[in-house]
Amino acid sequence: MAHSHEEHSHGSGHHHGTNNKKALGIAFFLITIYMVVEVIGGFVTNSLALLSDAGHMLSDSVALGVSFLALKLGGKKPTNEKTFGFKRFEILAAFLNGIALIVIALYILWESYKRFLDPPEVMSSGMLTISIVGLLVNITAAFILMKGDTSGNLNVRSAFLHVMGDLLGSVGAIIAALLIMFFNWGIADPIASVIVSILIIISGWRVTKDSFHILMEGTPSNIDASVLKKALLSLAEVKDVHDLHIWSITSDFPALSCHLVVDAQVGNENVLSKAKKILHDEFHIEHTTIQIDKENSTCTNHNHCN
Repeated sequence: MAHSHEEHSHGSGHHHGTNNKKALGIAFFLITIYMVVEVIGGFVTNSLALLSDAGHMLSDSVALGVSFLALKLGGKKPTNEKTFGFKRFEILAAFLNGIALIVIALYILWESYKRFLDPPEVMSSGMLTISIVGLLVNITAAFILMKGDTSGNLNVRSAFLHVMGDLLGSVGAIIAALLIMFFNWGIADPIASVIVSILIIISGWRVTKDSFHILMEGTPSNIDASVLKKALLSLAEVKDVHDLHIWSITSDFPALSCHLVVDAQVGNENVLSKAKKILHDEFHIEHTTIQIDKENSTCTNHNHCN
């Protein structure tokens, strides 16, 4: 029997991590400051669209702060109690962010419903000014986050989606302010809130679903387990693959463990080397634990060997 355990490469990961932390830190500062401005403006102008956007910005502020903390904790070294370190905290943060998005959106929908029944007076000029400034702040924050790893890192992507939801909220508030200003259409305020709420729910659901899949140690969406198994079986020395497990430690850290059954006379290191090359080159999996089982041995089809 033999085991192979190859450490995850951290070269590019460290570069992404530094960029992500910097982007999250700056975005957190921008969003938090403007969130306070928007809350005050929402109350002064009596605009639900502004207040709903401010509520979303509050969740953004918390989300970005938690995401920043997650990246800081994720970089800590493993301990005897937490052998994978604190990398999973990133996924937990993304999961909580997704739920926060959905809850806030549902609250905005409820408030919108009440305003449909009794549309209040809204100060459209002040609402328009604050919305335009909010749009510029969100564009800036989104641009900064795009410099991070929004495709590979689920935590950064969830923070980016928060900001994009805000950006759409600002656009909705601008349109509503213009409709109220020029057509005296007060119902535009709750309509804008409803549209933004639906968009927020969609993005929140996606983040929650993706992070839950990782927390449940599901197979990464970009890896087909059956295709991977066939690739390992394509090696002449490999007779069978069993106890195959593919999961993610965090969004950009796939891992694999399996047993390879080989002929009794085959050298272990040769098979391990070939298997690792396939996993690395074709599936981009670097963190592997592979056990070699000799054909006809007593432990070929069992999880553990004595």
